[in-house]
Amino acid sequence: MDTNPTTWTLRPARPTDVETVAELRAVVMRPDLERLGRYDEHRVRQRLRDGYAPEHTSVVEVGGDFAGCVALRPVEGGLWLEHFYLSPAVQGRGIGTAVLRSLLARADAEGATVRLDVLRGSAARALYERHGFAEERSDPVDVFMVRTPVR
Repeated sequence: MDTNPTTWTLRPARPTDVETVAELRAVVMRPDLERLGRYDEHRVRQRLRDGYAPEHTSVVEVGGDFAGCVALRPVEGGLWLEHFYLSPAVQGRGIGTAVLRSLLARADAEGATVRLDVLRGSAARALYERHGFAEERSDPVDVFMVRTPVR
């Protein structure tokens, strides 16, 4: 797989991508869910299937291969960023930063506030904080974050 971050692309997700995305979610989230005592082999995949909205989801491809996904869903008061998963094979190469930057540029152009939640203790939180997200509230499992548009 070509892992040069300049070769990533986003394509619209298809309904048929759901199982590939559900499997990636299970792989990527397992360490954090196990740490929190919340990993369930079936539930981790089913929660993705239940909330999968291909019309708001993009597939990340690197060198033409499936490498991840991200959803940016309209909600009251802005956009909800969810299901942002990258294959471990491409993590740490700047691709997540590049993808997030492109999504936030779109949100900024629309003047949209973006919200998300991240598992407590997840390394992904640092990525979001570097891009202007701040904690809005939290519970024992999740940290809910918000980013107002940059003009």
